[in-house]
Amino acid sequence: MTQSERRERLIKELLYERADFGETEIPSGEDEQRRLLRALMNIRPAGKASDSFLAMQDEYLKNRAAEKGIVDIFSLEPAEKGIYLWQDDITRLKCGAIVNAANSGMTGCYIPCHSCIDNCIHTFAGVQLRLECAELVKRQGAEEATGGAKITNAYNLPCRYVIHTVGPIVTGAPTIKDEALLRNCYLSCLETAEENGVSDIAFCCISTGEFRFPPERAAEIAVQTVRNYIATKQSKIKVVFNVFKNSDREIYKRLLGKNSKA
Repeated sequence: MTQSERRERLIKELLYERADFGETEIPSGEDEQRRLLRALMNIRPAGKASDSFLAMQDEYLKNRAAEKGIVDIFSLEPAEKGIYLWQDDITRLKCGAIVNAANSGMTGCYIPCHSCIDNCIHTFAGVQLRLECAELVKRQGAEEATGGAKITNAYNLPCRYVIHTVGPIVTGAPTIKDEALLRNCYLSCLETAEENGVSDIAFCCISTGEFRFPPERAAEIAVQTVRNYIATKQSKIKVVFNVFKNSDREIYKRLLGKNSKA
């Protein structure tokens, strides 16, 4: 079966689940089909899917990962000992864990094809991730607190785990409490990683997007927290600061020094 055939069958199954969508036509173009499939996955509530759907989805997403290109953390050059800077799509990274900037509901972004990292990670992991996150929240009996971290499987991503953390939402200039909560996000993720035998972790720019934490101050907190953790714990964990925007890359290059490469 080709990728095109898999994509069309996945779209048909997801449309079949949605009685309110009526006679939605499947576009003929590849890009339009990819967008429709992503949108349908984004709005699908947490729930079990059939074994046949999951097998087809998993094959499709593994092939999509190969098409995008998988980047092994060990191919990166360190900016300083144990710390790396890399600019690109975090869902391409093969490493122990990537960090997802989640919301308190923990089940991902439901806005179709939204550009946030939460949406991207859930899309390319597959529908299993939303279900695992929903079950996690149900077990703990409450939404996830700001500054904590939870670990899940990564499913169809090239990393082994996803560590979800909820950053502070900022209005205006960040307060001392906002900064402490952001610091806790990085500490919680590092501690969760090592508790689960993860030897390398990739951080996104937590709280700097929809949650409006000023990027430069957020990066300062991120770098300082990671450096202090590695030094005080004498940790051998490898840390990647993953950025997507050119402006964020320049901020981290200044903070990490002349050896920084992305």
